[in-house]
Amino acid sequence: MEAFSLLDIVVASTDLPAEKIRKGSLGTVVETFDDASYLVEFADLDGVTSALPVLTGNQLIKVYQEPVDA
Repeated sequence: MEAFSLLDIVVASTDLPAEKIRKGSLGTVVETFDDASYLVEFADLDGVTSALPVLTGNQLIKVYQEPVDA
């Protein structure tokens, strides 16, 4: 399992119906905890928070953005 850092961009790896989050939803890690769990903010296109669950690393996939070679 990969460790995540503050402000990492992540996606939900599974549906989370209780939080109304679909698999593939983008979120941002806003807090990390010693037990390898993470407070993740999910927001709509206007930047309004739609969910703020505490998730485990198994429920998240880190998003990487590489620069485009010109």
